[in-house]
Amino acid sequence: MELSVVVAFVLGVLQGVLEWLPVSSEGNVSLVLTLLGEDPVVATKLALFLHLGTGIAALAYYRDDVRDLLYDVPEWRPSTWFDAESADLSFIVLATLASGIVGVVVYGALEAVVTGTTTNGFVVIVAVLLLLTGLLQKFAAGFMAERETPTALDAVLVGAGQGLALLPGVSRSGTTVSILLLRGYDENAALRLSFVLAIPASVAAAGLTLVTDGLIVAGVLPTLVMVAAAATVGYLTIDALTRLVDRVAFWLVCVAFALLMLAGVFFLSG
Repeated sequence: MELSVVVAFVLGVLQGVLEWLPVSSEGNVSLVLTLLGEDPVVATKLALFLHLGTGIAALAYYRDDVRDLLYDVPEWRPSTWFDAESADLSFIVLATLASGIVGVVVYGALEAVVTGTTTNGFVVIVAVLLLLTGLLQKFAAGFMAERETPTALDAVLVGAGQGLALLPGVSRSGTTVSILLLRGYDENAALRLSFVLAIPASVAAAGLTLVTDGLIVAGVLPTLVMVAAAATVGYLTIDALTRLVDRVAFWLVCVAFALLMLAGVFFLSG
């Protein structure tokens, strides 16, 4: 279906807010689209494409970090990839490659899994994956912070986790930050690495949907409105919402959302 401009704007606002919270913006946006009557496959791909907007927001917000990484490129050598001076750049490059490999495999399997799924079935898929994301966050919450410099293993693990986040209901930020916490980073370092890593991942996800499906059937104007709203709202909210993550048990929010979704399916099917 071609979206109205109003619906497109609301979806962009949702993406701009939810991307910074570990509650799966893709799962929630695709679920809203599905409840509005969109096919789950198209809904999921459109939600992936919408990450382009928050990728732009992250690029604007973390522009100083990105600039520093670009300054390091001329001095980047294989022999010093994970030295203290080059470690962040190496982390972003290697994690992005790992995300791409895992993400292409997940994306290829995504349509087979979702195709023909009923609305209730799609809600169950999102709910179960959101529940697992919440439990991962709970497990990671109590780990001690003792490390500052990322390693190649960190990059591969985080990149693979980000690739799995193409599944609706798997929170990209929740998964990548949880892996970094489990690897011994504090929350501030984990959030910074996660959101800088989101920049190439968001562009790649949007590009993947374009290559495989063209400009998805939302319509040109609604698509532009969605991306612009996600970028604008995302930039305006990223600072406040990333600080909120320190104060709210979002693993519990994930679990509560998931249980509410499952309860809704049970009562509607009963």
